[in-house]
Amino acid sequence: MSKNIAVMLKQAQKLQSDMLKMQEELASKTVEASAGGGMVTAKVNGKQELLEINIDKTVVNPDDVEMLQDLIVASVNEALNKSKDMVTGEMSKLTGGLNLPGLF
Repeated sequence: MSKNIAVMLKQAQKLQSDMLKMQEELASKTVEASAGGGMVTAKVNGKQELLEINIDKTVVNPDDVEMLQDLIVASVNEALNKSKDMVTGEMSKLTGGLNLPGLF
């Protein structure tokens, strides 16, 4: 095996190890997003798992369930987008800004 290939393999193994470590760290990081002026808040981790939803009791109206549903969907989607951005930002630090398809 040539020296260049051996160096490349070693770098790839280190990158893979660093990425696994980063994924573990991201699982413990959270982001929050809200909708309706903070009436509904969603918390998501770096694994894109919904951890928590908080709903202000003043927004709960049995005659307008659709509005509450829309606020929940909006806050969860925004939290998921923030989480994806967080993951992309952290992973780009490892890859030097290269966009490597399929890595995250």
